[in-house]
Amino acid sequence: MTATAPTAEAAVVDLLPSYIQDSWWTPEDPQKVAEVHDASTGEPVCRISTDGLDTRAAVEHARSVGQAGLGEMTIHQRALRLKHIAGYLDEHKEELYALSDRTGATRRDHLIDVDGGIGTLRVFSSKGRKELPNTNVIIDGDVEQLSRDGSFLGEHIYTRLTGAAVQINAFNFPVWGMLEKLGPSFIAGVPTIVKPASQTAYVTQACVRLMLESGLVPDGAIQLISGSARDLLDHLDHRDHVAFTGSAATAQMLRSHRNVQEGGVRFTAETDSLNAAILGPDAGPGTPEFDAFIKSVTLEMTAKAGQKCTAVRRTIVPSEHVDAVVEALRSRLESRVVLGDPRDEATTVGALASKDQQAEVGRAVQTLLRAGGTLCLGGPEGDVGTADAEAGAFFPPTVLSFDDARTPEVHAVEAFGPVTSVLGYADVDDAVELAALGGGSLVATVCTHDPQTAAAFARGIGSHHGRVLFLDRDDAKTSTGHGSPLPHLVHGGPGRAGGGEELGGVRAVKHYMQRTAVQGSPDLLTGVTGVWHRGARANTATPETVASGEAVHPFRKSLAELRIGDQFASGLRTVSLEDILAFAESTGDTFYAHTDEEAATANPFFPRRVAHGYLLVSWAAGLFVEPAPGPVLANTGLENLSFQTPVTYDDSIRVTLTAKQIIPRETDDYGEVRWDTVLHNQHDEIVATYDVLTRVAKEKDPDWA
Repeated sequence: MTATAPTAEAAVVDLLPSYIQDSWWTPEDPQKVAEVHDASTGEPVCRISTDGLDTRAAVEHARSVGQAGLGEMTIHQRALRLKHIAGYLDEHKEELYALSDRTGATRRDHLIDVDGGIGTLRVFSSKGRKELPNTNVIIDGDVEQLSRDGSFLGEHIYTRLTGAAVQINAFNFPVWGMLEKLGPSFIAGVPTIVKPASQTAYVTQACVRLMLESGLVPDGAIQLISGSARDLLDHLDHRDHVAFTGSAATAQMLRSHRNVQEGGVRFTAETDSLNAAILGPDAGPGTPEFDAFIKSVTLEMTAKAGQKCTAVRRTIVPSEHVDAVVEALRSRLESRVVLGDPRDEATTVGALASKDQQAEVGRAVQTLLRAGGTLCLGGPEGDVGTADAEAGAFFPPTVLSFDDARTPEVHAVEAFGPVTSVLGYADVDDAVELAALGGGSLVATVCTHDPQTAAAFARGIGSHHGRVLFLDRDDAKTSTGHGSPLPHLVHGGPGRAGGGEELGGVRAVKHYMQRTAVQGSPDLLTGVTGVWHRGARANTATPETVASGEAVHPFRKSLAELRIGDQFASGLRTVSLEDILAFAESTGDTFYAHTDEEAATANPFFPRRVAHGYLLVSWAAGLFVEPAPGPVLANTGLENLSFQTPVTYDDSIRVTLTAKQIIPRETDDYGEVRWDTVLHNQHDEIVATYDVLTRVAKEKDPDWA
């Protein structure tokens, strides 16, 4: 189970710098200095001190210089910049790996932290450019009609916070922990002040240095406090956002700060979590689910040496399978774990982050043993082989079991290392109650192949967890795992887990923005949002004005020429019964409302046989399209289609098409245009509404007429 640690060269001990007001800074005469040691060898790595650091100046620099630099760019421009930053970090990640070795992290752990952080930036960059507008205002939801004539509207918008995004991070993920918060705040346009945990701050500092060396970070967009943040919260107010990851005790201390309680500082926390892995009653030994379950639990025990906020602390299984689960965990751990210095290629599990952490995990395990736990493997006195447990912070994988699954301590004490407790349950309701005793968790895994069992657990434990992974034979190979927070999905949890929320795609960007209800006329809200509202002024072209040369059809305008509100209003086209029947025959859509006069007339929604909705949409395209090659390159779809008034034969329709939203692409020679589309009948009643999506060239080609 162990690897021999290589002989380490004596480390050079430097005073780790902070990055404040766009300059590297170290105290001239530090009085309070903390020393950080190599987790495996105990040798000094660096010293840390922030004596004399001006946190007020850092906050003001973020609010002024940082806000100005990020504010010069749009959401898409910031998202693209993030992609390039990720690329630069990827080119230099071996440097981060080498430093992370000193934290006790293995090469597999580097993939979670370093590569995981870089990958998270890339996901946020992609989602920011695909799912958000290329502006600095995001519309939230539909327009509300506040007056009968449409002259007074209301809606909700997001705009960026005008303060600083302060992130206070834990020791276990010095790269990912920073980048998963930096990504969304950067896209939102809010500058960041990073305060990493001292034990691994030298890795975070190296990552910040690389980002700055890339030349891609605007002035003031990021600052770094290497050491105690002391009075930082004293200088924050309602403009600022604090994202904390760490212990529940520290979170409570920060929450109680006057500026959080009374000053409106936005505060979110991700804290302790006694996460559970639950083996379904159908997933006994011999099933693929059982094997996947054992693999998942051992992976979560050993990745980052169990120092993950998402690690499995409680392994909840049917009572009749407790012994089988304990034996399977023992067998897999003993056969696969090689404990040692991560710089030894044979090592599969490294040291804890520090001697203090080693002692803390030991105390937690002793507490669990005194409460009635049975030591099945490992423990504070467990064998660490040739790994130097005196110099290094090694702790063996540890499995406990409890005769009484409701022992209070097992649902309250978190051993933040490679430790899990196996608990037996009687039935699904009992398992749900055991999971809930954790007081709120980040994640749970439920291993079952029965959809009804999965549904029962979802209803039972959903409100206690931020994320639930359902694992079975069908997704075991493709699942990203219990302990892997994905940038696409929310990360956080209720109760003991802190009550906060991070990640979740573009939801995370909006955490660094203010949602505001705005009211006004269509013209004013168009000006506020950059999106055309019905009733706002429009530059209208008709078939007659286009033919005479008085107006230009909007489809003949490149992105450089097109403006919000450019509009085309067609003439009328009459629908005949022959048109309806021909469309039914050619498409095969012979639904009775189109083909059976008696049945259609008996239907309360139709006056008689009616035109197909898709016939009308197709005709609408024919009414507004400009057929010659030109700036409109492609129709990519339509959204929000709603049919409101049926059209029967001898009725007529016309279409009004208006440039609603223009989204230039930063990396292509075209952009997206969203067109507000309304079909009316001859009585000016609305027949249908929808948005047409097109790709339009940025510049006009000379060959186009």
